[in-house]
Amino acid sequence: GFKMNIERNFLENANNIVAENSFKSRKEVKRSLIDKLFLGSRIYFVIRYMMITLKMSSLAKKDKYNYNEFILHAILCFKLLEEVGAKFDIEGIDNIKKVKDEPVVFVGNHMSALETMILPGIILPIKNVIFVVKKSLLTFPVFGHIMRKTKPIAVGRVNPREDLKTVMSEGIEILKSGTSIIIFQQSHRNPNFDPEVFSSLGVKLAQKAGVKVVPFALKTDFWGNSKLVRDFGPIRRKEKVHFAFDEPMEIKGNGKENNEQIIKFINENLKKWGHNPNPDSL
Repeated sequence: GFKMNIERNFLENANNIVAENSFKSRKEVKRSLIDKLFLGSRIYFVIRYMMITLKMSSLAKKDKYNYNEFILHAILCFKLLEEVGAKFDIEGIDNIKKVKDEPVVFVGNHMSALETMILPGIILPIKNVIFVVKKSLLTFPVFGHIMRKTKPIAVGRVNPREDLKTVMSEGIEILKSGTSIIIFQQSHRNPNFDPEVFSSLGVKLAQKAGVKVVPFALKTDFWGNSKLVRDFGPIRRKEKVHFAFDEPMEIKGNGKENNEQIIKFINENLKKWGHNPNPDSL
């Protein structure tokens, strides 16, 4: 009963996040005392994050990581981030609700590991979704078990033509089955948004499958990337976490204009949020 209550509680949390058109972390949410005792370091965060990952990996190995666990995992990470000082600001949730009964392609920028953890917690309570991920993630120790259970589309990120073929063939089937897809059209996580390396993979898939695109912009440099172990970069407590979803768009012609519109949406939001692509240089 206890485990069920915890799960129910977390699933309610997920529904609370998407209950309105926007979500802001409450002012009352304070940093955890244990985190403060580690004097501004990321020790508490890394230990707790590893515990969550190990727990979820063990469920995945036992074939017990399904839809609810996918949401639960996102909410556990969400709560942990708030515990270490993250303040969330999520806009445009109503734009996801507008397409709750039809599959779409979510297209946006990619900054850190944070969005991979949190996006399912924002989208899954409204509609079913999977990611397009780098193939190597599926063989990662511990984390690989979880990734495989979410049934993503895996691409090599070496040969763009091969990736396009994989995304098109698997993506169309997935969209036909009613499941939506999240594509970061920026192949690598980068705090610096460069339209030059922003592909049009998601737009092409949406055009081919005859579905809409929901653009999103994010600022997640609260959780930095590390050169050594990518997921355990610095925690920048002064950086607010932003997500924004734009109006669902129909793809017109070859989608070039749509892609430019998505780039504009991302750039405008980053500017509005006062994004500094080199947060450690201040």
